[in-house]
Amino acid sequence: MLVVVAYDVNTQNAAGRRRLRRVAKVCEQFGQRAQKSVFECVVGPRELVEMRAKLLDEMNMRQDSLRLYFINEADRARAETYGQGHLWDLEGPLIV
Repeated sequence: MLVVVAYDVNTQNAAGRRRLRRVAKVCEQFGQRAQKSVFECVVGPRELVEMRAKLLDEMNMRQDSLRLYFINEADRARAETYGQGHLWDLEGPLIV
């Protein structure tokens, strides 16, 4: 399944800046960056549970926000991308 992860981490102090880096590193384990704080992750049910747990462990629920959007195949096929940045087909071949 495709999960779009969007987060906003309060970076007004050093602890927040560390959290921001750790949240991004967790997302990088499961998908690719689409924008600064948005990742597209293709995960199975087990990976989803692991990713969610890791992200929630890093977040400060009083200062930060996290959103997970679940995209079905029909809507995924209708997605449009414009401008800078290249997103790879995470389910396609690794070597072209």
